[in-house]
Amino acid sequence: MGFNCGIVGLPNVGKSTLFNALTDTAHAAAANYPFCTIEPNTGRVAVPDPRLRRIFTITGSAKETPTYLEFVDIAGLVRGASKGEGLGNKFLGHIRKVAAIFHVLRCFEDGGVTHVEDSIDPIRDAETVETELMLADLESLERRIAPLEKRASIGDKDARTQLPVMRRALDALRAGRPARTVAVEASEAAVFASLHLITAKPVLYVCNVDEDSAAEGNALSRRVAAMAEETGQQCVLISAAIEAEVAQLGSAEERAEFLETLGLAETGLDRVIRAGYALLDLATYFTAGPTESRAWTVPAGTLAPRAAGVIHSDFEKGFIRAETIAYDAFIDCNGEQGAKEAGRMRLEGKDYVVQDGDIMLFRFNV
Repeated sequence: MGFNCGIVGLPNVGKSTLFNALTDTAHAAAANYPFCTIEPNTGRVAVPDPRLRRIFTITGSAKETPTYLEFVDIAGLVRGASKGEGLGNKFLGHIRKVAAIFHVLRCFEDGGVTHVEDSIDPIRDAETVETELMLADLESLERRIAPLEKRASIGDKDARTQLPVMRRALDALRAGRPARTVAVEASEAAVFASLHLITAKPVLYVCNVDEDSAAEGNALSRRVAAMAEETGQQCVLISAAIEAEVAQLGSAEERAEFLETLGLAETGLDRVIRAGYALLDLATYFTAGPTESRAWTVPAGTLAPRAAGVIHSDFEKGFIRAETIAYDAFIDCNGEQGAKEAGRMRLEGKDYVVQDGDIMLFRFNV
């Protein structure tokens, strides 16, 4: 469904180390030299959600299945990427395909790990990447606008609809502002999306700090947090080195003990994954029965028939109604039967907007 996040940044900022930890694999080579990752590595990551375990426990299902996000580790970008420098063309091609950007910024000093700019400055690094992405978007629009203007001048209705939106995006980019700052009416959303602009994608800044700064951050990460607040973006703190160590531990108990010794209540990866879920504006609903308790991902605001279609297209085609229990009601009543007896199960129709945490049973006929 396109719920994927691209991990980007300059070379040697910890992208591949973070990706390896996220996916508990070693598919992405984390080496101390630029362009270590040449082809994007992709991994599916379970979204941590304690609600699923409670539903699973109450229901007594045979199987527990979480929902997933997809992460893509994309080759490091350098200054001049928009003109093809380094692996610029590959980078830009891969990043256009993701739904959101996780921008990893190096917020630690380590003389043993080289930096492409020979100094540590996460704000400069963020601006370098953002500038290259804006230049790529600008070039893309400037190449397309003349033919569009020609079509609009001879009465092409689609061109006349697209042109004002494209011009506003161009104005923003020429002024040094990313496309996500452009005001877009609901009626223009589809047109804006069809421009496929990289800088229209939501961004999460991931501050990669040293182990000693994992709990509270440091001066470098605080500068990034201030920049994120100023630009309306989000920011998450993580130590990729710690996460790599945690990923190697065999059990949840070992991981919890290790984190406790560092003064951490949870892994940074859990925060990163949840932030990605929020960044993509997603919601979770659940299905629960003897065979399986399962979490499902849908965009926030999804109607019940479309949510049913995530399970199987026949559910959407033949949708009749959805037997729905709010999560709190399910827990308070100790499951489906208790919720029914308490009158807290609702019958929802085709116009129902699925709420985060709903436990749903779809009735359909094909």
